[in-house]
Amino acid sequence: MRIRIRHETRYDYDREVSFSSQLLRLTPLDHTGQRVVRWHVTADGDRALARSDDGYGNVIHMAATSRAHAGASAIAEGEVETSDTSGVVRGALERLIPLYFLRGTPATTPDAALAELAAEMARRDDELERMHELMLEIHERVDYELRATTADTTAAEAFAKGRGVCQDHTHIFLAAARATGVPARYVSGYLAPLSGQATSDASHAWAEAYIPDLGWVGFDIANRICPTETYVRVAIGLDALEAAPVRGVRRGGVEETLRVTLEVRQEQQ
Repeated sequence: MRIRIRHETRYDYDREVSFSSQLLRLTPLDHTGQRVVRWHVTADGDRALARSDDGYGNVIHMAATSRAHAGASAIAEGEVETSDTSGVVRGALERLIPLYFLRGTPATTPDAALAELAAEMARRDDELERMHELMLEIHERVDYELRATTADTTAAEAFAKGRGVCQDHTHIFLAAARATGVPARYVSGYLAPLSGQATSDASHAWAEAYIPDLGWVGFDIANRICPTETYVRVAIGLDALEAAPVRGVRRGGVEETLRVTLEVRQEQQ
């Protein structure tokens, strides 16, 4: 499948600021089942950005402006060819051993209720079966609902509320999986939606768990499936903060408005 993506992020400030900077994790990489045909990232029109990477191997671009300005924008655009690997990730750049992804974060720290969920899942010996069951259980207990939570909502809070979006589903999965001793990580990327799939006007998110003798396997809790050829994998981290598509800072105490325009569609090959 060939998937075309255009992802535009725009910040507007209520008055000029003297400095702003955006860290962009918007560039997919090649691995088994995913090949980048073309891709480019620009800022403020057509300004080219230097490419680097972080400790996870995610591609990053930094868009910084040190003159007076009232807005900032970035566009990532390109095409990616994909094929179905049943969620198994092979051939990806791996800079850290799987055990690193047992680490918790403030967003993924389990409370008593999540610890109980993990204990229920731990009764199964087969780790792959356990992760599939965990995915289905979270989907059953936490309804997908836009604007039910915020970017700062923790796994424990979303689980208690019983509502959330893909970020919340993923954080809950990470908290419970790690509590059972299974390394798990956050994945940000894109989804070319099919009928009945959960998506939004922002990038998508899912989890990957490390299964012995198989490797990293993806689990999209919001849609109750392992990623297929409709998914484009972009960045990984311990939680949403570390894999966020865009993170920004500015100098100046102003109000800002963020607008995201995302187009993801299948192309004829």
